[in-house]
Amino acid sequence: MTHYPSIRKNLARRLPDGLILLSGGNPVPRNHDVDFVFRQKSDFLYLTGVEEPGCYLLIDPKRGREMLFLPRIDNHHRVWLGDVPGPREARSLYGVAEAHYTDELPRLLKAGMGGYRTLYADPEAAKKAGSSRLKVAAGALRDALDELRICKTPGELEHMKRANDISGKAHREVMRRTRPGMYEYQIQSIFEFECMKAGLKHLGYPSIVAAGRNGAVLHYHANSAQLKNGEFLLIDAGAECKGYSADITRTFPANGKFSSRQRDIYSVVLDAQKSCIDRARPGVISADLHVHSMTVIAQGLKELGILKGDVTGLVEGGAVRLFYPHGLTHTLGLDVHDTLGGRRRKLPNPTKVPVRFVARLEPGFVITMEPGVYFIDALLKDPELRRKHKGSVDFAKAESFLSLGGVRIEDDIVVRPHGPPLNLTTVPKEIADVEAACAR
Repeated sequence: MTHYPSIRKNLARRLPDGLILLSGGNPVPRNHDVDFVFRQKSDFLYLTGVEEPGCYLLIDPKRGREMLFLPRIDNHHRVWLGDVPGPREARSLYGVAEAHYTDELPRLLKAGMGGYRTLYADPEAAKKAGSSRLKVAAGALRDALDELRICKTPGELEHMKRANDISGKAHREVMRRTRPGMYEYQIQSIFEFECMKAGLKHLGYPSIVAAGRNGAVLHYHANSAQLKNGEFLLIDAGAECKGYSADITRTFPANGKFSSRQRDIYSVVLDAQKSCIDRARPGVISADLHVHSMTVIAQGLKELGILKGDVTGLVEGGAVRLFYPHGLTHTLGLDVHDTLGGRRRKLPNPTKVPVRFVARLEPGFVITMEPGVYFIDALLKDPELRRKHKGSVDFAKAESFLSLGGVRIEDDIVVRPHGPPLNLTTVPKEIADVEAACAR
């Protein structure tokens, strides 16, 4: 809990002219009287590390007070769900000077209003506060949190490193144990068992385990097909540590040996990823990195005879997007697609291609690097796209790769003040290393 007090102080410094009130999460019903497994709201985790539901945080910047509010439970709760920390235990457990029960919040909020005109609160917290003379400013709170969350502290990076280390071990175990004839859900179970065994009970997102042609479905979720000899397996999976997620993708041959066609496509993606990682330095615009990745992929597919013509035209004209239809990178942290950094960091797109994430990289950013090449039926057989790109794509050759599915390689990197970034992901990705990890 050592880094949470400094994070709260940073938020108070950004919003010194108002009370700050945040709500934690509450259980969400799954069906009838069963709830989904509880996962705390990301902002509340960021500021407190508290993983229990039903809590609130009140910060009074002028008086330097921080108050954590906990639900008051009864014996019925203790019988069915167990005990939870009370105020006395919470003070030492969560590193807050004051802890109270939630039914005391209205009184303490009213007592703290003197000298303020603004209440920085999320919508649920504002509802809890009820009617007051303070003006609620939810947008300014959101911007301040986004500004803070995008640059990770050393304490946050420790959690992210652990999430990557454990997720990496699980990926390596998947490589070691995967065999033709297994089902995608069996491979999923290997990954998730290894994470749970190491104490990481939450995943950052539902695991994508895609055999063969399923690898061309970007957010494939069925995980029910059988893996055949000669196919690729694409697995995109990561666990959370204290809410901080890993996001790792690897693509490897089911039988442990790359065919020449698999090697060709995989090498194009790997070259793009390594080149972009090396360029991820402070001051670089993320959109420019994406265009660079498209350029490397367009060049590689041109050398394989799948694309034709000038590489710049293939990028700007959109032909390469038939094979690489998603972004290169996104921010990573308490959300797998983390904050984009608030208003101050938002930039116009400087490129001629659509890009989701546009920001100037800064030290402390944690971003993914995940180029890919896919052979997608819906794109390659779309009549309008075929007409538009008939001079740029050898569609017959492209369609001969449909059974390959897709290749994506994704690592999590930290932008550092100087020099190349720190790569948190240590799962093998060079062809020789992947084959060694898959050795039977």
